Amino acid sequence: MDYQPFRNIFAPNAVVYDGDDEDFNGNNDNGDNYFANNAFGVNNNAATDATSVWVFGYGSLCWYPGFQYSKCVTGYIRGYVRRFWQGNTTHRGTPEKPGRVATLVEDKEGITWGCAYKVTGDSALEYLKQRECTLGGYVTIDTKFFPRVAVENSDICGEAFPVLVYIATDKNAHWLGENSISSIAQQIVDSSGPSGHNVEYVLKLANFMKEEISEAYDEHLFCLEKSVRDILDERKIPLRSVMGAAPQRIRRDSHEEIQRPTTFEFTSRVPETRLRCLNI
Repeated sequence: MDYQPFRNIFAPNAVVYDGDDEDFNGNNDNGDNYFANNAFGVNNNAATDATSVWVFGYGSLCWYPGFQYSKCVTGYIRGYVRRFWQGNTTHRGTPEKPGRVATLVEDKEGITWGCAYKVTGDSALEYLKQRECTLGGYVTIDTKFFPRVAVENSDICGEAFPVLVYIATDKNAHWLGENSISSIAQQIVDSSGPSGHNVEYVLKLANFMKEEISEAYDEHLFCLEKSVRDILDERKIPLRSVMGAAPQRIRRDSHEEIQRPTTFEFTSRVPETRLRCLNI
């Protein structure tokens, strides 16, 4: 599959949003003012020459995109695993106490679950580019996205399609790198920023995985979630004090009335679940 058109759209400093819901200066306005003044996104009657791309989200984008889109589909990409190795000083931390947010690390056998958003319009892409170049330290890659559900009579057929993915590498100034789960959890509980507490980022991402993609297991994320909750209990920190407002429900995988049954080809790609026998 040819990914060259993506490179043309975003070159030379391409980025795609998968961060939190601040504007360019770190102010929490959810992007509403920007999009109110820029034609973008969900109108199916938009100009035919508008650019449409799919963007894969695996961090806060899963539960709060912060921008408009025409479709949202759950699924996964291959060759990467999710890790909380990227520092953050503008959304979920401060320069004095950086938070930790998700990035992707190459792993030949890895699978990362999340969701892909279809976005349309050059103005939106330029907004995303400036926003993450300014605040993130991330770069983009392109890869194949495998949708979880095949939908009849739409452009979502169950086959892989290209997506843009936003990742951090060890060459950016905010990189924190690998550490033990307990140390990462400690740092997360101690950090907050303009978008809210760092704990909120972790727990809402874990909730997304459990509620929306219950068949998938992310060991790093779920072990980190447990460690964070344990620290909150030890310190007697109420969950409501770190979670912020409940995210708006996102309509996913339901753009058509009729869905094709899952095929064997798809089920063969789903990671195996280990079962334990109990003597009752």
